[in-house]
Amino acid sequence: MKIGILGGTFNPVHIGHLILAEEAREKLGLDKVIFVPTFLPPHKDNSGIALATDRLSMIKLAIKTNKYFVVSDTEIKRNGRSYTIDTIKEFKERFRTDDLYFIIGSDLLKYLDEWKDLNEIIKLVRFIVATRPGFPLEKIPSYIDTLPIRAVDISAFEIRECVKENKSFHYLVPEGVFNYINKRGLYK
Repeated sequence: MKIGILGGTFNPVHIGHLILAEEAREKLGLDKVIFVPTFLPPHKDNSGIALATDRLSMIKLAIKTNKYFVVSDTEIKRNGRSYTIDTIKEFKERFRTDDLYFIIGSDLLKYLDEWKDLNEIIKLVRFIVATRPGFPLEKIPSYIDTLPIRAVDISAFEIRECVKENKSFHYLVPEGVFNYINKRGLYK
């Protein structure tokens, strides 16, 4: 099988994440895409991040109608900062005979030098960088394959700001996620 791995904070998961996953699945011929929310991102300020259990629940709501999408709580179970290499090793152990495709947005390219054990990661997976508005694909290392996807300029930061300012974010996230955020009072 060909399995895509899409990690992130997903604070909250939004339409842009889903479009990225679906286009990657289709264009790369993936059998499934695994969403992997982190417990604590290693390279971000962790203030303003919803509880891991809330972010996991929102992903489940967002992907429930797509039979090719699943979510893994692998990093959440670690209860601390997670590094991509640890998750990739765990998935390589679990999916021994499958091809793994690690998918990131082009906004993360500038941080690659800071990644733990990057040289080992690129030996274990096919590394895919998808285009993201405002983050051009330039100076791409040879070990990375690029994937042009539909330009959807939505960010989780923008959604959180809308919630704080009591502005509409209704169509930026799936309906279930919209209802969950409002019901739980997240990001206020």
